[in-house]
Amino acid sequence: MKANTTRATVEQAYPGLIAAAEAAMARAHAPHSHFRVGAALQFDDGRGDRFVPGCNVESDVYGLTICAERNAVFAAVAQGRGHPSAIAVIADTDEPVAPCGACRQWLHECDVERRLHVFLLTRRSDAVRECGTGDLLPEAFALDADERAARNPWR
Repeated sequence: MKANTTRATVEQAYPGLIAAAEAAMARAHAPHSHFRVGAALQFDDGRGDRFVPGCNVESDVYGLTICAERNAVFAAVAQGRGHPSAIAVIADTDEPVAPCGACRQWLHECDVERRLHVFLLTRRSDAVRECGTGDLLPEAFALDADERAARNPWR
């Protein structure tokens, strides 16, 4: 991970981002794991709400469960949003929570320009880990890295 920072620093640079992730976490549906995660993407594209939230939603069929990060990304793509400036991911854990491998891959693929600021948080402390998508998934898989820009999902 790139750096440790604090909530106050993130809130100053990205007002409302952490609150949006916390609100999403409160809506998580985790009847099996009881592990509630919230995420929020911040957009400065002037199209719609500034934040697109996502929460984990569990199914009795585990493979149908979706993580908070992918939930937020998929909703933003469906809304035709521009490139997000930041994402906050939060859970009620001792240490800041990191995305699963599938979410890391999605974030990496969607961050074609490698400019997404990633903030990993916990509700139990002021600790925040800040990184980029390349830090989350170094040497990530790509079918054709040279044509990555053509596959950009942000409108």
